[in-house]
Amino acid sequence: MTAASLWKTTRFDLDLTERPLVMGIVNVTPDSFSDGGQHAEAAKAIDFCERLLGEGVDILDLGGESTRPGAPRLDADEEWRRLEPVMRAVLNFGVPVSVDTCKTEVMRRALDLGVDIINDVQALRDEGADALLAEHGSAGICLMHMRGEPAGMQQLTDYADVVTEVSAFLDERMRHLVTQGVAAERITLDPGYGFAKTVDQNLDLQRRQRELLTLGRPLLVGWSRKSTLGAVTGRAVDERLPASIGAALASVALGARIVRVHDVGATVDALKVWQAFGAPQG
Repeated sequence: MTAASLWKTTRFDLDLTERPLVMGIVNVTPDSFSDGGQHAEAAKAIDFCERLLGEGVDILDLGGESTRPGAPRLDADEEWRRLEPVMRAVLNFGVPVSVDTCKTEVMRRALDLGVDIINDVQALRDEGADALLAEHGSAGICLMHMRGEPAGMQQLTDYADVVTEVSAFLDERMRHLVTQGVAAERITLDPGYGFAKTVDQNLDLQRRQRELLTLGRPLLVGWSRKSTLGAVTGRAVDERLPASIGAALASVALGARIVRVHDVGATVDALKVWQAFGAPQG
């Protein structure tokens, strides 16, 4: 079974039939787990986005608040202060721009600027977020599974069956949005690898990822540099490039249509070879 192959966003209708898309992570934060705040300054983040364009990125995903395990909450004004100058610049780069936020007020400001996608680790559960996206009418939406908030999510891993429960959560959130008037073609789903899940649960969810295709929407997944890859390989976060590429390819083989990564150029090249060799997708 293959998931739906069109993702409608504010300015772009993304065709997912021919190849998986690469979403590049741009952390405009001083405390990211993966890049040590290298792009916390707006000018550096914009330069980094330009570099990702040269590497073949399909979507730029801007985040102004860390969602690493244990991360504290940031107020909306500070999050927007980090994001706004970068977003204003990259909206002219000719590729879809996503904002990684769980705050309704940040979503509102980003949508007013013309952002293409709202990527929410809390699946639009902030007060008013669902109504905001229903009113907007065209922005793409990524709904991710997570329990609780980043600060305490790793204490919330008591699943009877992680795959069944993740699937049920994503199905409920998607159905809720559709009843609010959101077209299904605007929605993608993210299993939330690394969010409120143990190493074994992440691996079980990955092995059974195809079961999520029955939900009928494209899967967007993010394995890049995560701690489960470190647990499997014994590698530190800055040594997980091969593991991250392997996870991206495995995810595509199991049905993912968008991979969210830090190392865009290497992932783009790996996917080109994967396709040239006729490797299975989905």
